[in-house]
Amino acid sequence: QVQLVESGGGLVQAGGSLRLSCAASGHTFSVYAMGWFRQAPGKEREFVAAISWSGGNTDYADSVKGRFTISRDNAKNTVYLQMNSLKPGDTAVYYCAASRLRVASQRFDQYAYWGQGTQVTVSS
Repeated sequence: QVQLVESGGGLVQAGGSLRLSCAASGHTFSVYAMGWFRQAPGKEREFVAAISWSGGNTDYADSVKGRFTISRDNAKNTVYLQMNSLKPGDTAVYYCAASRLRVASQRFDQYAYWGQGTQVTVSS
């Protein structure tokens, strides 16, 4: 079992930056690929970014490529999402997730453990 706790969300103006963190506990964090997903009001949850167990491979949704960066620190059992050049369309609840696999994946069903989410609001 893995417990995930996100932090770092908040209100920011368009063009600003936020850094989300996801702290993991309960199992060996370093064996899992990790992902970030988001869900805006009235929309389905969508993939944002993923990182392999070692951090050597990453994947991004086209909508955030070049603006967001996912990283991890296995010594601290933490995964990060650096979000730059934020847009109002990035407004959503952001969820951290842990996969049972080691490879980064965009697939929702590859992720077995989920955090409670953190709200990100970008004002225009």
